[in-house]
Amino acid sequence: MTHKAGFVNIIGNPNVGKSTLMNAMVGEKLSIITSKAQTTRHRIFGIVNDEDYQIVFSDTPGIIKPAYDLQTSMMDFVKSAFKDADILIYMVEIGEKELKDEEFFNKIIHAKIPVLLLLNKIDKSNQELLEEQVQTWQAKVPNAEIFPISALENFNVKEVLNRIVDLLPDSPPYYPKDALTDKPERFFVNETIREKILLNYDKEIPYAVEVETEEFLEDEKIIRIRSVIMVERDTQKGIIIGHKGAALKKVGMQARADLEVFFDKQIHIEIFVKVNKDWRSNAFQLRRFGYNQK
Repeated sequence: MTHKAGFVNIIGNPNVGKSTLMNAMVGEKLSIITSKAQTTRHRIFGIVNDEDYQIVFSDTPGIIKPAYDLQTSMMDFVKSAFKDADILIYMVEIGEKELKDEEFFNKIIHAKIPVLLLLNKIDKSNQELLEEQVQTWQAKVPNAEIFPISALENFNVKEVLNRIVDLLPDSPPYYPKDALTDKPERFFVNETIREKILLNYDKEIPYAVEVETEEFLEDEKIIRIRSVIMVERDTQKGIIIGHKGAALKKVGMQARADLEVFFDKQIHIEIFVKVNKDWRSNAFQLRRFGYNQK
């Protein structure tokens, strides 16, 4: 029997459930999930291994019209997802009418590779609306196979996985068979802290934040972590820290709890806050944080 392997890249508007889907497929929380738009900033690989196949899922930022350099870099990650895909997953949610960027939509409907259109959040729908939406998307994307799913409830996800395996090209694995992702440990520390910031702060604060882990020291029983939250203004620093440090302490406690589950080890974490003025529009800083990878 031949071995199959391929890149399955997930694209769609913000908040349609792309990260929830990848986490469900992989069986691990690799992508952070919140109700806020632009939660995902990077392109994250999640790898599913079986004896006869390897699927490299790719979660991407939600498609938006960029307003500043960071968002331009995020959309570059989406563009790269078209270039190396063996299978494209276009994810929409019940009630959605169109992709927000016509250029990306044209790439989908003219794709030369298999396209699976996943109509997500059907647990929030009824049969009449679902049938209407299926007809709408069949007309808009005639080259796609349509699967109604609920990524959150894990409904029809196994069926999508089985279809992906059918469509995979014959290929040796791209990564070692015990690999789960292409990202290092520090990336998941950064993302876990950033998720807690998205959950605990409002307005512009979460979008003005980047996290950098300066120390990750692991021994047999404990991982010692030192991370820095970067903000753009002194006022933002004060809000992140909170009265007598209470807000920052809450972020640290929540992040530690999640990281202990993720790494299955005791975690000691120290988090500091620094001002890194206008980092979202600074090419050097964006490269430093893993953006602007052209």
